Amino acid sequence: MLLLTIAIIAFVGSHFALSHPLRAPLVRMVGEGGFAVVYSVVAFATFGWAIFEWRRAPTWQVWDAPDWAWIVAAVLMFIASVLFVGSVSAPNPSLMGAGGMAGAAGPRGVQRITRHPMMWAFAIWAVVHGGLAGDLRTEILCVGIIVLALVGAWLQDGKKRGQLGDGWYAHERATSFVPLGAQLRGRQRWATLYPGAIALIGGALLLAAASWAHPALMNAPQLGFWRMVG
Repeated sequence: MLLLTIAIIAFVGSHFALSHPLRAPLVRMVGEGGFAVVYSVVAFATFGWAIFEWRRAPTWQVWDAPDWAWIVAAVLMFIASVLFVGSVSAPNPSLMGAGGMAGAAGPRGVQRITRHPMMWAFAIWAVVHGGLAGDLRTEILCVGIIVLALVGAWLQDGKKRGQLGDGWYAHERATSFVPLGAQLRGRQRWATLYPGAIALIGGALLLAAASWAHPALMNAPQLGFWRMVG
């Protein structure tokens, strides 16, 4: 369990270090292409180490999820799937490497729900899986993913302010970090919660496929529709 914790810290810490303080000096040394290679190698190596240690760690059950938790989990995973699909199916200035803003029309689709839809999708995924599993090794892994997603998104805001200037400030004023924050603060109308047909349909298909594949991929029970009809 200690090695798992160290591996998670290495994965999260190396991501933050390479994305922020080490990025500029490394780019100067090896160029953008070289940096992308270094970043990918470190990310895959540390994540692979984390998964290896997770598989080796003992399963210490902390709690057992009640039956109703599976219904809540299915709803949350649908939301996460919609956010994820929406984050990659439309211009998304919050993504790493996105060089410009989404356009004069302002935020679109899931960006109006949160300006970091992909990171919140990962965070929701971690909350759901940690809550359902209830074992210590999975909680450690999921906490690491939550920290990586949400702290990483917060740091990305600061980075984008420096890169995009007034355009990013305008984007921030029209959106919110926390989901639904823009609607609660009056920055967006409640009608803008509709993420678009591509995000809805794509999210539903992604959730159905992931749930169906759960037993084969990770020896885990099925979630949502497949669990209810199985």
